[in-house]
Amino acid sequence: MQTLIDGFRTFRATAFQDHKERYRHLSIAGQSPRAAVIACCDSRVDPQLIFGAGPGDLFVIRNVANLVPPYAPSADYHGTSAALEFAVRQLNVPQVIVMGHTRCGGIRTLLDRGTDGGDFIGPWMSIAADVRARVLDGATHPEQACAAAEREVIRQSLANLMSFPWIREKVEAGTLALHGCLFDVAAADLLLHDPANGAFLSMAAETERLPPAVCG
Repeated sequence: MQTLIDGFRTFRATAFQDHKERYRHLSIAGQSPRAAVIACCDSRVDPQLIFGAGPGDLFVIRNVANLVPPYAPSADYHGTSAALEFAVRQLNVPQVIVMGHTRCGGIRTLLDRGTDGGDFIGPWMSIAADVRARVLDGATHPEQACAAAEREVIRQSLANLMSFPWIREKVEAGTLALHGCLFDVAAADLLLHDPANGAFLSMAAETERLPPAVCG
């Protein structure tokens, strides 16, 4: 804990001083983020750092494997869906981004164990059960299966976003845009999903590409 407290003190002396007026404004005016980002809770992937965002820029929703469940209102607990509702209906964010990443432990659990992992992880990953079936049916190597599943989960989450009526309504009205991207942890590359053909295009095309990594 002491290391974290020391980090807080460094933040107070540096980054906070750089953005002091912005924090003051946000505390009075409230937040109006430019985007909601659904990202994995993996400690290696920080959307604010990766996108070079400042205080108040991003409304970040994190969960295992950056999954979006289908719209299914009930009395159960729905953390991701509740956060989405707040971002879209209360904050009126103009865009929602599903951000996956390479070497995802949640994806590896999905491929290796299906829906049998733990008390909560397996049931949560069942959102992507169809992805697992498709990927394992077509992949010949673990690395290929992992890379394919990382991308398929993003496509699935984008499709599930459109099952929320208040998201679909805004998308069709042109007031909300949906995006998908994959962060390559080893290469520090961002691969942007192209809705026209489903491909993922490198945003760092001039950076030397590294071989695909095994999930873990």
